[in-house]
Amino acid sequence: MSYKNAAEVLPPHLLEEVQKHIDGGLIYIPKVSNRLSWGQLTGSKEALAERNKDIIKLFQNGISISKISEEYYLSQETVRKIVYGKKLL
Repeated sequence: MSYKNAAEVLPPHLLEEVQKHIDGGLIYIPKVSNRLSWGQLTGSKEALAERNKDIIKLFQNGISISKISEEYYLSQETVRKIVYGKKLL
């Protein structure tokens, strides 16, 4: 990271506004991030949400946690987290 003199990169009116808040101090300006959130590009997040809905429906219809865990190849603890609403993603 390199430092730049704000007087050289900001228009005068913007520099004056910044100086009202932090006159002579250092300020970090973060980069604009255009990153996608996890699973947004591949659809993985939506696929897992759909799977979790299916698991919840099975549980509500009386299927046991152990049976669901076998069918979906998940641990019983993971199935419990899904059906009892604990955040996984």
